[in-house]
Amino acid sequence: MLRCLKNMFCSAVFLLFALSLCAAAPGENSFSEEQLSAITLKALKILHNYHYRQLEFTPKVAQDHYEMYIKALDGGKFFFTQEDIRSFARPAQELFAALLKGDNTLAFKIYERYLVRHGEYKKFAGELLKTKLDFSKDEEYTPDRTKLPRCKDDAELKKLWEQRIKNDVLFYRLLDRAMNDSKDPEDRKALDDAKRWNAGTPESKVLKRLRDVGNAVKKREKIDILGIYLNALAHVYGPHSNYMAPRNAKDFDINMSLSLTGIGATLTTDNGFIKIVSLVPGGPAAKDGRLKVNDRIVAVTQENGASVDVIDMPVDEAVQYIRGKENSKVTLTVLPGDKGRNAAPVRITLTRAKILLRDSEAKGEILKINGKKIGVISLPSFYMDFEGAIRGDADFKRCSEDVRKLLVKFNQEGVASLVMDLRRNGGGSLAEAINLTGLFIPTGPVVQRRDSRRRVSLAVDDNPLVVWEKPVVVMISKFSASAAEIFSAALQDCDRAVVVGDSRSFGKGTVLQVEKLKDGISIFGGPRRDNGSMTFEIEMFYRISGSSVQQLGIRSDVKIPSITEEMKAGEMFLDNHLPWDNIDPVNRNRFVPDLKQKIAVLQKKSAARIAASPEFKLLGKRIAAYRGLRKKNSVSLNEKTRWKDYLQEKAAADAEEKEMGLSEEAKKEKLDPAAKEAAAIALDLYELINK
Repeated sequence: MLRCLKNMFCSAVFLLFALSLCAAAPGENSFSEEQLSAITLKALKILHNYHYRQLEFTPKVAQDHYEMYIKALDGGKFFFTQEDIRSFARPAQELFAALLKGDNTLAFKIYERYLVRHGEYKKFAGELLKTKLDFSKDEEYTPDRTKLPRCKDDAELKKLWEQRIKNDVLFYRLLDRAMNDSKDPEDRKALDDAKRWNAGTPESKVLKRLRDVGNAVKKREKIDILGIYLNALAHVYGPHSNYMAPRNAKDFDINMSLSLTGIGATLTTDNGFIKIVSLVPGGPAAKDGRLKVNDRIVAVTQENGASVDVIDMPVDEAVQYIRGKENSKVTLTVLPGDKGRNAAPVRITLTRAKILLRDSEAKGEILKINGKKIGVISLPSFYMDFEGAIRGDADFKRCSEDVRKLLVKFNQEGVASLVMDLRRNGGGSLAEAINLTGLFIPTGPVVQRRDSRRRVSLAVDDNPLVVWEKPVVVMISKFSASAAEIFSAALQDCDRAVVVGDSRSFGKGTVLQVEKLKDGISIFGGPRRDNGSMTFEIEMFYRISGSSVQQLGIRSDVKIPSITEEMKAGEMFLDNHLPWDNIDPVNRNRFVPDLKQKIAVLQKKSAARIAASPEFKLLGKRIAAYRGLRKKNSVSLNEKTRWKDYLQEKAAADAEEKEMGLSEEAKKEKLDPAAKEAAAIALDLYELINK
């Protein structure tokens, strides 16, 4: 039963969290070629037979797999040249035949070339750094090469390597200068700590980093390399499909319990940096508030003073330094994501803690606007204590029950209208999304599901009890995903709520299933061993209106400006995402008469408030600055120019901070401007309904 409950867990962000904290342990598992081949065939069988996409397995799929593997190893186009790619190339039919036999020879051959390139780069850097680098030339370096062609040959590749090394050295030179030049007392206080991390010359730091990264790449065992290869195969079917090697699969099981000790952040790589994808609600980083999505971690310092540079380090290696014992401290050196490529580093010290289910529970607050009480409930995930449910605990932890208690309290205190804040809600339990919807409607349809055989089923709220009958506003962002989208869509489709916030939600409309590959694999008749696991899209869910949530997400009725609106986030940006489509709608009740006309009034009132708001004017400046920084694809390798760019961006940031300081009361308030505007919309809706 536990597996069935877990299969209903449909969170995009949750899966990212699990995958971001995985690390292979060299030497932990040793696999023969026959065993690796068996794992490959089992993974292929699962994807081919059970994935929702139902791809006909053809030579084209094998070709796509090969290209995805190249991208997984060298997505930044920094190691393989066009000549390398031509040497790897095989006819699609040959790739197809090899995969059908479980032949992984090409995967290991390509990885061997990857190792050679790493070694060549390290040697090249060592020789270049013995010379005096010239930072007076007007050169540009483009860190993000995903849209650029690969280097044609070794000569062009070495020119790129030279630019990369110069950029790395210049980064450390300017980092020292920025820290020493700062007049900020906190920066000065942190300078001694920073020097521990910055010990040595910029050149020596670059070499040490290359040595550490190279060692990590060389330590990978064949099962870890196969993991990258099979993960690439899974991504051909869908962006949320993954193969997890044995150690990675264990970490996934740990994360399913939500009791991992760390800082509570989802991490990925971004052109050599460790970038924050999301923060786990209730985790140390989210509670602290200083670490933000899109921030880039460049170094990790332990409580005992040991520091490590994590630039160019694989995520699975970096998280080993970020993890640690409960109540121990870790200091992150971070480049703020909203300050662009020339951002000055900041130091953030966090106390590690276990991330427990209760830390992510729903929280409520009551505002008073024009004499009326408006309730705001922040729900970070659709959580549910699976183990407690299986044990039959009467009071097992679940979000629908926590929200119910808050709604009862709001009713008792005379709250007139409600805001459900799902902006940071990455999903969770599908059952809880249905149960939560039931608190706002009598019995009725909530969501449709279609499996890989295209059979449609309907999930219905069968509890006639309605806890909240008053107006509802649902806040979303581009990070609201999966179960959060089911709940929002259900209330929107039956005219029960007005959806506000970013123009759309994330757009993840699939349900995931996890299969252990040890099922059915018995080595030499002995006990079955852990061969990792496969996660894949098993179903797609649809709104009761018939429209898919996939790719396009939920559209807001009233838009509220935000930084997240400007971010390139969502299912539509993921490789091989499943496309939007629709099925037949189902009959449903309509709860608020003439809601479309009311929404038009809400839009006008909200736009007028936003235009007159000093906070939103300041936010507008931040958004404009963010757009400008996002357009800059390259950085200067001229030290004077680079320093000038840094000073200009810093001056703009300081001016923003100074302007923000004019409104200290606003800074002390718990709710941000967007949440307060959502509350104002909730009051407008109440007044329109109760005219």
